[in-house]
Amino acid sequence: MERARAICLRLLTGTPRTRQQLADALRKREVPTEAAEEVLARFEDVGLIDDAAFAAAWVDSRHHSRGLARRALARELRTKGVDSTVIDEAVGRLDSEREEETAQALVARKLRSTRGLDREKRLRRLAGMLARKGYSEGLALRVVRRALEEEGEDPEVLEEHFPGL
Repeated sequence: MERARAICLRLLTGTPRTRQQLADALRKREVPTEAAEEVLARFEDVGLIDDAAFAAAWVDSRHHSRGLARRALARELRTKGVDSTVIDEAVGRLDSEREEETAQALVARKLRSTRGLDREKRLRRLAGMLARKGYSEGLALRVVRRALEEEGEDPEVLEEHFPGL
């Protein structure tokens, strides 16, 4: 049990971890299941492991630093072993208005580097960048269309590429 405690403390020193990440580390180091569970439960009781706090901080950090959308953030948290209800709560704090503002800022930054390319290539690059960050197709196309219109693209020509948006 001392070994399990030492492993968890060392791992938690560098960066916050989820309960599942710590459990996986203990399993890899062949710590007996009973000892691992006892240490993990104790760490949860004293607040050293808090998946809800981890998920909330992850969402804030990754949305702010990388511009990731709710869908991408949820996928990342799932890979870290966070419970789905905790994930829903954490990504639910990120409202659709803030998500759209972030998408607009991402497109505005990328827009400059696409000047000089033909319209089709610009559309693909901008919408593709948002899709890779987890934004829905509808939101991505709406934001890209608005940015191109503000840049002076002809709205009628854009309607051909974005019917109904």
